[in-house]
Amino acid sequence: LRLSSETLDPVLEPLLSRNLVKRGGINLVKVGDKEVHYNSDFKLYLQTELSNPHFKPELQAQTSLINFAVTESGLEEQLMAL
Repeated sequence: LRLSSETLDPVLEPLLSRNLVKRGGINLVKVGDKEVHYNSDFKLYLQTELSNPHFKPELQAQTSLINFAVTESGLEEQLMAL
């Protein structure tokens, strides 16, 4: 899922917080107005092209943020650590 801003659609909140409902031995999650089957192997990857995004603390607590940006100072720090 590609993010164009620092906010996430509220419809995805139950999925991020894993608000599951168990019916008949099947895990369901509510997405929008529908309840859909939840697979425990499901992974959601969020991607943004924003150079320095500032997400809400709630979103940061529910996700792992990985910054793949390469800067000259970052490379220098890595090389100096060798």
